Amino acid sequence: MKKVFNAKKTANPKCWHTNTDLGCDVKTILRSDRRMKTGKEYQGVLRRDSEADIEEFRCRDAHYTFIETVPVTAGKRNPHVFVGEFITITRRDDGSLRPNFRPMPKLGANLSVDNYAFEVYRELRGAMKGLVEE
Repeated sequence: MKKVFNAKKTANPKCWHTNTDLGCDVKTILRSDRRMKTGKEYQGVLRRDSEADIEEFRCRDAHYTFIETVPVTAGKRNPHVFVGEFITITRRDDGSLRPNFRPMPKLGANLSVDNYAFEVYRELRGAMKGLVEE
């Protein structure tokens, strides 16, 4: 006994619909580049413009406008306010400052544990003097 496949019952309503418009014009409004670059992806809105009336007949050529939008994470979440050799300082959303250690350089003849700690202290003190008002 063979089963008969019924496409109407098993069709997925959330499937992709592909279309091809031949000979279409796309006007771009970009923030990041003057012209679109090959292979680069842009986040934005593509809108089909209304069909135009040209010399008493309907023009069926497709006209689109692409407007690049700013990504949701456009602003850096915790921006760096100081970047040094040993530490960085970031500002949080509430305005507080947070010091962060950078990767520790290899200790050797030029840099001992005591010298490293002292250099971190000097850099932190200098950064804080410039960032915090008395």
